[in-house]
Amino acid sequence: MKKRIFWIPAVLIVMLALLLAACGPAAIPMSGEMPTTAPEQPGLKGTLIAFHAGSLTVPMDALTRAFQTKYPDVTFETEAAGSRTTARKVSELGREADLVMSADYTVIDNLLIPDFADWNIRFARNSMVIAYTERSQYAGEINGDNWHEIITREGVVYGHSDPNADPCGYRTLLVWQLAEKHYGVPGLDAALEEHCPPENVRSKETDLIALLESGDMDYAFEYRSIAVQHGLKFIELPDEINLSMVEHADFYSQATVEVSGKEPGTTITQVGKPIVYGVTIPKNAPSPDLALEFVKFLTDPEGQAIMEEQGQPPIVPPVTGDRDALPATLRSLVE
Repeated sequence: MKKRIFWIPAVLIVMLALLLAACGPAAIPMSGEMPTTAPEQPGLKGTLIAFHAGSLTVPMDALTRAFQTKYPDVTFETEAAGSRTTARKVSELGREADLVMSADYTVIDNLLIPDFADWNIRFARNSMVIAYTERSQYAGEINGDNWHEIITREGVVYGHSDPNADPCGYRTLLVWQLAEKHYGVPGLDAALEEHCPPENVRSKETDLIALLESGDMDYAFEYRSIAVQHGLKFIELPDEINLSMVEHADFYSQATVEVSGKEPGTTITQVGKPIVYGVTIPKNAPSPDLALEFVKFLTDPEGQAIMEEQGQPPIVPPVTGDRDALPATLRSLVE
């Protein structure tokens, strides 16, 4: 019987050879083996609830957008308020939050630790300034030396935030006390208080911006970052009184202010010190793992660069008072 011979066109042989070469030896499993691929890493997802200081409103917007670029399945629920009000949402109202971010790290120490939080990371700095607009009275005359004489003139309106709700409020009062000592003007503290009636006080520092922009207020004691973020003019105060410099910590400590304490009828003494922001994850956080990733982002170079862009210099590296209380994944990031 004549054998039948099947011819394979040369072009098919060439194509088969090219295909095998492209796959390479690793693509052809050995006997009894199955090809393996690296498992996909699940992305972060969920909702992160953040209660933060009013002065962090603009930076938080930038931080959350950058975080969502990396993790698009994460959503945020943010609430801005005075830092003491922010802490009391957790300690007194029992509300759940994944993050509490305070403009004064001691608010977390005094109102949340140890009952409602275990640790506190200091991550950013700031300084006190006097914000104003072109329409403010004597805008062309005021400077870092004569401001206390200008704002106490007849008809000039200036204000600050509530000391019992917002650190910027009691820091303003600390600045006034330090100004009296620095300029050597007896009675200056009392005069500044006298010319700033209760109707010029608002719950948080950002509430004063609208009054400046409308012309209903001439000057407001603010954080430098807020003035920068909102395009306001501002007077740089001397380092000896602006609460920004560690080198002047001893001088700052001469000023004290009594504010409401943890329990009704009690008080806490706020002592003058450099402005330092703090962050913690409360014990009742519904998404602590997600919050932990955000804290790591906040304190890494990308998060620190965002804070710097917003006029709030980051503390590099971040600092804590008790490293052992931190989650293990954060301990290597702080001093």
